[in-house]
Amino acid sequence: MSYITLVRHGQANTEARDEDSYDRLSDLGTQQAQWLGQHLARTGEVFPRLYSGTLQRHRETAAAIGLDGHAEPQMDARFNEMEFFTLATLYRDQHGVPIPEDREDFTDHLPRLFAAWQAGEIDNPPESFQAFEARVRDGMEEIGAGDGRALVVTSGGVIGMAMRITLGLDLMGYARACLAVENTSLSRWLPLRGSLALTQFNALPHLEHPERQFARTHL
Repeated sequence: MSYITLVRHGQANTEARDEDSYDRLSDLGTQQAQWLGQHLARTGEVFPRLYSGTLQRHRETAAAIGLDGHAEPQMDARFNEMEFFTLATLYRDQHGVPIPEDREDFTDHLPRLFAAWQAGEIDNPPESFQAFEARVRDGMEEIGAGDGRALVVTSGGVIGMAMRITLGLDLMGYARACLAVENTSLSRWLPLRGSLALTQFNALPHLEHPERQFARTHL
């Protein structure tokens, strides 16, 4: 059976407030990815097609997962995250909305940011909301049309956007989906007659053991 599994990268630099500083795994993020690789190896699941966004945290996650015996992941920038910190800084400077400091602040901030971004109310963004949505759609459709199981290392905003596209989520639903995606979680889509059906979201089989509960992270 062919399907697409999207993996969110491991925990990154949670102290960062800009794109470059955020774009590297923490020690815990590397461990999360290693545990995921061990889990996938134990299941014996084979992924003939491997993909990764081009960001450093994507590449580090793919390397830590390992998947011995598989081909090297194909780099695909369509699965890169939106430039959240850049957008949040522009939103702050242009509209006076502070950049969030913790998860609770993100809950209120993200839907407001997305609404302003979609409406074109943030001047000179790195890309438009519509362009981000289009590249995620294009990447998912292209991989969905291929043969064999595919594993894609990507980011939470991309996974949330894939859910928005598949399930028709409004902006609030999209923001909530993004906030829910945990590091190194597995979400899966099944191609059905030219479309994609979501069959699994945010699974963490490699972190279910009680001794690994501490390793579940969102940021």
